[in-house]
Amino acid sequence: MIRPGTVLGGRYRLDAHISSGGMGEVWRGHDTVEDRPVAVKVLHPSMNDEPGFVARFRAEAKAMSTINHPAVVRIYDFIEDQAGTYLVMQYVEGEALARTLARVKRLTAARTMALVAQAGDALTAVHRAGIVHRDVKPGNLLVRRDGSLVLTDFGIARSADAPQLTAPGSVVGTAAYLAPEVAMGGRATKLSDVYSLGVVAYQCLAGRRPFDGGSPMEVATRQVREPPPPLPRDVPVSAAAVVGRAMAKRPEDRFPSAEAFAEEARRVALELGVTGPVRAG
Repeated sequence: MIRPGTVLGGRYRLDAHISSGGMGEVWRGHDTVEDRPVAVKVLHPSMNDEPGFVARFRAEAKAMSTINHPAVVRIYDFIEDQAGTYLVMQYVEGEALARTLARVKRLTAARTMALVAQAGDALTAVHRAGIVHRDVKPGNLLVRRDGSLVLTDFGIARSADAPQLTAPGSVVGTAAYLAPEVAMGGRATKLSDVYSLGVVAYQCLAGRRPFDGGSPMEVATRQVREPPPPLPRDVPVSAAAVVGRAMAKRPEDRFPSAEAFAEEARRVALELGVTGPVRAG
């Protein structure tokens, strides 16, 4: 049984439960060998019953462990034993953007563009490693006190050239941030991540998600069929244009890459007089 004080792999002590999600639980822990704090994702036992899941997840963990970028959470270790499957990551001292938005509702356009630029840098590093994140959302973007951002939670990430984990026609991700092609059961791509980050930017600027509904299916349907509601009138035209392009229904109408998205968001952030991190990857 997983509880505070449990030691995994003979070195990772679990200290406190942080959160729970669809793929498992996240714990704050300590690496007793390297003497450093870590975050440990404990996968739900049901994941082990998914055909090929553990082998695929192991391969993804190995690929992601090669990414060395300040805006991407570091993957340290992957453990399998009789008790379960665990992913050991860098522990980031910061607040999830989702919590920030729940508290303040909206961000300024300058701050939004600065955060999006950093997230775009992170996705650029991830995409260059051949990984599609597939679940870009405020809950998976951690913001430190100095304004720097870290992309985390690769629980459903997938190599761009790997076979799909789920059955054809099924949908993986969070409905409110799904690209239309993924909502229709299509394959997630790097440009799907661009769309999802566009939705995050929209939410930061508007104080609400563009599409909501009574069920994930209703939200996914709206992603496919409806244009997003106009952003508030006080949002600068330049920032609105960045979001509009990122959220284009057709992938070919979006920014051609996360890098291009980040560059344009950074340009607008500087134009709007941002203060704080707007680093390039």
